[in-house]
Amino acid sequence: MILGVAAIMSVGLIDAYFIGQLGSSELAAVAFIFPITIAISSLGVGVMVGINSVIARALGAGSRDRAARLANFGALFALTAGIVLGLALFLLLDPLFRLMQASDALLPLIREYMRPYALGLPVLLLQMGLNGVLRGQGEARMTSYVSLSYAAVNWVLDPLLITGGFGFDGFGVAGAAYATIIGFGIAAALALWLISRTPLPVSPSLIRRCNLAESSGAILRVAGPAAFSNAINPIGLSVLTALLASQGEAAVAGFGAAGRLQSFATVPLLGLSGSIGAIVGQNWGANLPDRARRAMRYTAIFSVAYGLLTAIVLFAFGKRFASLFTEDPAVIAEFASYLAISVWGYAGFGLLITANGALNAVDKATYALVQSAARVFLIMLPFGWLLRDSWGAEAIYAAELVANLLGGALAALVVWRVLARDTVRAD
Repeated sequence: MILGVAAIMSVGLIDAYFIGQLGSSELAAVAFIFPITIAISSLGVGVMVGINSVIARALGAGSRDRAARLANFGALFALTAGIVLGLALFLLLDPLFRLMQASDALLPLIREYMRPYALGLPVLLLQMGLNGVLRGQGEARMTSYVSLSYAAVNWVLDPLLITGGFGFDGFGVAGAAYATIIGFGIAAALALWLISRTPLPVSPSLIRRCNLAESSGAILRVAGPAAFSNAINPIGLSVLTALLASQGEAAVAGFGAAGRLQSFATVPLLGLSGSIGAIVGQNWGANLPDRARRAMRYTAIFSVAYGLLTAIVLFAFGKRFASLFTEDPAVIAEFASYLAISVWGYAGFGLLITANGALNAVDKATYALVQSAARVFLIMLPFGWLLRDSWGAEAIYAAELVANLLGGALAALVVWRVLARDTVRAD
């Protein structure tokens, strides 16, 4: 899972690097785009988690036939969700980014990326749904192959389609979107082929044997809260970006570029949050809560240790990392300032996302949603809003730090109380 998540996050870094070569305005446009694409992807992750959860628990309970039906239904469910989301995003682009305080000068650049991206969302959601089928079976290695294929396509196409080469001028910001869509398609095709080699067959005829209301309800009971709990953080980042817009374009550009680096730095934590669901879910379904608790204990220890180690590295080398993305001194200063403050919350962020993964797996997705919402809406946004006038951009960076520390502590307490039960209710 770490390899797979690293591959996906590397695409964001590569996008930021080559778009940064186009100019600071393009980099600022991507800073507005980034939280929206992450929010949309988070909704897809929720669908993936829902599919993962129902399949893992069905397999843990020994019901392979039911798992196969849910796997095929889940893929169709994901594709349908992608069509609905893509159309909604395409129609609401301008109102959405005006709400985020994007300037008239940046809106044309934003449209260049977001219009093709919105039309490619059905393929993205299908790919995520198929990954949920693989993850529910514990096929983390196959999931990483899918993610690596998506990343490899972007590694090859990004420089060509963004900045051009071999006599080709490139498409600028839009080139990043085109590379992403092509990567989605190839990854989805590979996922279908890999699933055909697992015990759960790809057979659309199995969908007819599903109770549609029951199957949709089982997935949505986890996918709905999981989607929103995953999307809440990028929604919060969108609001922080809007607040930061008053501090100037350099602050927005530095914040966006540093956010890409931060996403890559937390890959092991994201990989752990993605894999813990199958481990906890299957043991929970098999009525072995002691093993689920032990997995979460090791997860918490790793999250704290890795979070602190990564914070030290990024704090020490913030300006050097910034110089890889831009030569603008103002952007470099904001990039380094953000890292100097926010990195000390990585341990709490790790506790939060891994706890959410475990809660989703044991059908307690509502708990994950509530604690994620509290972190953003009760801590992060009020802190940034109230202190922005006196602290400036640093209030936004500190808001993320405080939210991660308090949110992680709350999440660790909640998940431990849920898993402290000695018996598991049968589904």
